[in-house]
Amino acid sequence: MTDRGSDGARTFGVEEELLLIDPVTGVPQACSGSVIRYAQRHEEVVFADGRRAEPLDAELQREQVEVATPVCATLDELAARVRSARLAAARAAAGVGAAVAALATSPVAVRPSLTPSRRFRRMANAYALTADEQLTCGCHVHVGVGSPDEGVAVLDRIRPWLPPLLALSANSPFWQGTDTGYDSWRQQVWGRWPSTGPTELFGSAKVYRETVAAMLDSGALLDEGMIYFDARLSRHYPTVEIRVADVCLDAADTVLMAALIRALVATAAESWRAGEPPDPVRTDVLRLAMWRASRSGLRGELVHPLTHRPAPACAVVGALLEHLGPALERAGDLETATHQLHVLLERGNGARLQRSVYARTRDVTSVVTAAIDHTLKA
Repeated sequence: MTDRGSDGARTFGVEEELLLIDPVTGVPQACSGSVIRYAQRHEEVVFADGRRAEPLDAELQREQVEVATPVCATLDELAARVRSARLAAARAAAGVGAAVAALATSPVAVRPSLTPSRRFRRMANAYALTADEQLTCGCHVHVGVGSPDEGVAVLDRIRPWLPPLLALSANSPFWQGTDTGYDSWRQQVWGRWPSTGPTELFGSAKVYRETVAAMLDSGALLDEGMIYFDARLSRHYPTVEIRVADVCLDAADTVLMAALIRALVATAAESWRAGEPPDPVRTDVLRLAMWRASRSGLRGELVHPLTHRPAPACAVVGALLEHLGPALERAGDLETATHQLHVLLERGNGARLQRSVYARTRDVTSVVTAAIDHTLKA
């Protein structure tokens, strides 16, 4: 992935984790291996919606699969690729009698089953119940950077703005058949891993690498792939990878997340080049801000990224849009992002959509059935 497209905007890409579902019962189905093999064998899946889809990947549990876009330069291209990837996964799942749903946790009770790989077995042995219960689906956005030092400068400067992204994307109110009271219960479950969450300021790529090395030397992590920071340098690409979002029920929200995150990276990089220091807010406060976003999403107050005090969610989202406005405009994304943000705020995040179905039906299976349909919504 190069850091810039032909129009000067940064390149970006998205990874989404999807649940594999029994379409009759709504229960997650342990069939990722069969789904991936079906996709490998059938050209009509590979060429979903007229576009060559990226390969499907296995995740920790057999009840989920990961889809990804290729490197994209424009928002329109990314939107087409997100929908194409979801369609490819849905076709492959249908080939083995399953469906896909963009749900960050399962509303229906489930006992996940581990994907049989050496690394995942080591994780299950090392982390016990944390690994056993880790059936969660996130959305990871990669944005190109010019160097590791620029990447670390970006990581240092985006920290206070990540909790509002979780609030917007929150899509996991149910766990084991029960409403948790949280908009993003995935964030709570994911936070059990020992290396998750916000980070202190690094200041340089050298300090970042030293921090990662010290974490690995502690013996508490199996490998560098378990550096689960809210935002990190990619190990494989010249990108920063922002990992806070739940997988979004609506593909349009995934595209919005990518637009906002690309603008966030561009804004942070510009601030670094201008010699502006990052906000020295403590990690303790950032953890509280993330908890607040996980708990109430867009329903109440969030921690304001500039004041670090409570503020209505709509005010925080407004501040986010104002912060990113110039970068969104330079990328040609301002009109689209502003419109979709207003749509999301009026309609609600995925957690609100799930709860609205449950309020009508009093049935978590109906929540899953609605989510299957919504996942492929054009």
